[in-house]
Amino acid sequence: MTLLYTSDPARGQIWRDIFAAEAPDVGFVAPPTPYDPATIRYLAAWSPSADLIASLPNLEVLFSIGAGVDQFDMESLPRHVDVVRMIEPGIVAGMVEYATMAVLALHRDLIPYRAAQAEQRWAPIKLVPAEQRRVGVMGLGQLGKAVLGALRPFGFALSGWSRSPHDVEGVACHSGTDGLDAFLRNCGILLCLLPLTPDTRGIVCRNLLARLPKGAMLVNAGRGGHLVAQDLLALLDEGHMSAAMLDVTDPEPLPPRHPFWHHPRILLTPHVASMTRADSAGRALIANIRRHQANEPMDGVVARGRGY
Repeated sequence: MTLLYTSDPARGQIWRDIFAAEAPDVGFVAPPTPYDPATIRYLAAWSPSADLIASLPNLEVLFSIGAGVDQFDMESLPRHVDVVRMIEPGIVAGMVEYATMAVLALHRDLIPYRAAQAEQRWAPIKLVPAEQRRVGVMGLGQLGKAVLGALRPFGFALSGWSRSPHDVEGVACHSGTDGLDAFLRNCGILLCLLPLTPDTRGIVCRNLLARLPKGAMLVNAGRGGHLVAQDLLALLDEGHMSAAMLDVTDPEPLPPRHPFWHHPRILLTPHVASMTRADSAGRALIANIRRHQANEPMDGVVARGRGY
């Protein structure tokens, strides 16, 4: 059984060493090293071409090297190939750190204080206690639940929304279209951690954001495709939204003249909220291959119909 890896060469070398030490029975190849396509059972990639997929007659599992799978064209992938997203501790830890930072930055008015510093204004803003601020997380998967757990000790009122019902301790959970109004109604900081699917593309639009209370703030650490940029810009300029912290955009990177670059109420980071850690990701990959070989359920298998 051989794994073909087709992404960052530096990470590939780390994975090659880990496989050699901890899974020597699993072959590991990466271009430009030649290989026999018939021996490839596993493919670890970010955005493999249709030609590459078609050239691997015995492919059984396509592993995403990151937490998302929206970069794959699911319709073109053979139905017998399992698609598996990356689940490893580094991804969760990174997202928890970023989301906590972003929520606290918005809660403690970092964006207006940054503007005041640039203008040499000493301008204290009245503090809103955490217990008087509701933080709502869209997406109650592994990342969303971990973020909510990290925010709980600060004393925020917490809400969560997802497509299907969930029960999370200390969190007011809502689900489905019918639960969206109640979720948004009192949400002072909205954090999007949804997977990107046809159903969630463009979900953070004027219709949704306008249902937040006046002065609400947004953190998008999901995917750029969730957000309708012009709708956010309009609501910021109209005063309904007061600030946004965006880690993901569409496209990435942003073109030079995009209004996000210079908007005074937007803080941008370059898709760094959660990055796969090479060593722990390599071991997570080996663990999933072992599960597959033992006919056990793999962590992170994607349901094609849902897209996550």
